[in-house]
Amino acid sequence: MIEIIDGEAVASEIRDGLGDAIATLEDAGVTPGLATVLMSDDPASETYVSMKQQDCEEVGIDGIHVEIDPGAPAAELYETVEDLNANDEVHGILVQMPVVDQVDTRRVLRTVAPEKDVDGFHPENVGRLVAGDARFKPCTPHGVQKLLAHYDVETEGAEAVVVGRSDIVGKPMANLLVQKSAVGNATTTVCHSRTEDLAGHLGNADIVVAAAGVPEMIDGTMLKEGATVIDVGINRVDADTEKGYEIVGDVEQASAREVAGRITPVPGGVGPMTRAMLLWNTVKAASEQAGIEVTLP
Repeated sequence: MIEIIDGEAVASEIRDGLGDAIATLEDAGVTPGLATVLMSDDPASETYVSMKQQDCEEVGIDGIHVEIDPGAPAAELYETVEDLNANDEVHGILVQMPVVDQVDTRRVLRTVAPEKDVDGFHPENVGRLVAGDARFKPCTPHGVQKLLAHYDVETEGAEAVVVGRSDIVGKPMANLLVQKSAVGNATTTVCHSRTEDLAGHLGNADIVVAAAGVPEMIDGTMLKEGATVIDVGINRVDADTEKGYEIVGDVEQASAREVAGRITPVPGGVGPMTRAMLLWNTVKAASEQAGIEVTLP
């Protein structure tokens, strides 16, 4: 029988586990604060930010939300981030991506103070991750690590394949899996749009992390019997439903479940973990900025 990896349940445990750390900070007069910045009229981005603010409220993190007119000059966004950098009540800053065309994405990422970069995208934090001394692990790869640990997936010596090479998921995920750590020490291959014989690579993989953003590009015929499959993909495809679409991952679930030993569903797998690890990073940021030691779940 295949084991379904329940991201909702693990994320709930992590959120609950943050309670003690937040209480310790509160006793010292510190309330963790997360600022979200939105410069977009994209409905999906608006929804994501709203969900993150709701998560903050539920666990006791102060949520500060700033909306900037999408038609405003790019300088307004950069200046907003600088103001948040200087605000001692803000411990974490998240600029919702994608930003509008007039904004230089890389400049935004460099503008966020590294100690408040709870997404883990500032060049300094990327460098620390690669060096094995992460300040903040990017939320999705960190969430995947938490899932692997929770379900006792053996990574040491395992053959792992990461499909996708984005700065947000693919690259940091590969770095984390290959490092000397409790949820690392895997022999890790990164596959992407130029990879020849993707199925050949996947057929040898004990662990597959699918993060290419291509709907159902991986099916059961490409997988090794008993593999652990982590489906990061969130893709909207046309469907005969009330909404006119459905959400699918990068893995064709029906056929994959005939072969895999464990698999994350879409939705309900990696998505909730990404949000939980943002809260985790924010509490860590508050702890380090205040110089107060806490225990994180």
